[in-house]
Amino acid sequence: MAGSSFGTIFKVTTWGESHGKAVGAVIDGCPAGLPLAEADIQKYLDRRRPGQSKYTTSRQESDAVEILSGVFDGKTTGTPISLTVYNKDQHSKDYSDIASCYRPGHADYTFDAKYGFRDYRGGGRSSGRETIGRVAAGAVAAKILMEFGITLTAYTRSVGPYTVPDSRLDLSAVTENALFMPDNQTAAEATEYLNTLMKEKNSSGGVIECIIKGMPAGIGDTVFEKLDANLSKAVFSIGAVKSFEIGDGFAVSRATGQTNNDSFFTDENGRITKASNHAGGILGGMSDGDPILLRAAVKPTPSIGAAQKTINKDRESIEIGIKGRHDPVIMPRAVVVVETMAALALTDALFLNASARMDTLKKIYGNSVKK
Repeated sequence: MAGSSFGTIFKVTTWGESHGKAVGAVIDGCPAGLPLAEADIQKYLDRRRPGQSKYTTSRQESDAVEILSGVFDGKTTGTPISLTVYNKDQHSKDYSDIASCYRPGHADYTFDAKYGFRDYRGGGRSSGRETIGRVAAGAVAAKILMEFGITLTAYTRSVGPYTVPDSRLDLSAVTENALFMPDNQTAAEATEYLNTLMKEKNSSGGVIECIIKGMPAGIGDTVFEKLDANLSKAVFSIGAVKSFEIGDGFAVSRATGQTNNDSFFTDENGRITKASNHAGGILGGMSDGDPILLRAAVKPTPSIGAAQKTINKDRESIEIGIKGRHDPVIMPRAVVVVETMAALALTDALFLNASARMDTLKKIYGNSVKK
């Protein structure tokens, strides 16, 4: 199966299925000397772990990560890092009823069309559980970025029709509610909405927002390797994401040049900055030094208990109600997935940028070259 790797220099390959023995990732291109322990990765995996509230699947998994290679005496060695999380609580029998039919909103039909075969247990590689490998690898990328003062913070900006207004956005509130929303009042309103949907055996979509601070200017390339394009690819590769925005996003279509352009000025420290940030921290495919702001629209969980019409492999019309344990809303557990996928894209872009200028290369190699 192609398409399981991401990145050029900092390259990640995820592997495993939802109901297989384990899932994980292999990182190639991580520099030697990064302090790294399983606890550094586990804190990210704990944020996407199931069973933390009634708005996540009741599947009970510790999601404990094991580092199998690439770390010695607490530091990375420069060799491939293999990360593994064992599956403990699979209920594969829950999926036997859908082995011969195509679930609406799932990849069942497209997998059959491509391969003529699919792992129907929880969706196989198309399951949300595949994101464990992404989060584990992204945790390593995030730690690299922190070494340079670059931080990422993702949160649920909206659930269904309930959106956190700009005037009440408070990042300190993100960990104070089960939906990871930066406003407890909006979270309470969204909670009531979700409770109603759950009684109807239904689900909701929403929007995840991520703010990235500390990214230096000039990271990314202007043509096919634009930073915003690669961030889009990283986030769009998450199964439930259906739309992506940088900065003002779709709102720019209603703006004019005068209202959309960000004026430059020099601050009190002599730093070039902008009076506004409609561009979302990226100009011409390269970071401009301001915070990078991105958004991902997440579809409603397709696995719902309500009756749905579909067909089976014999093309007969049938009606199904999906069994098993599923999240009624994806955003609370996907927040960290968006955050870590962005970290992977940024780390790769940072490494690629190291060879952009001769003076940078001379700083690295100038004193080591024999004259």
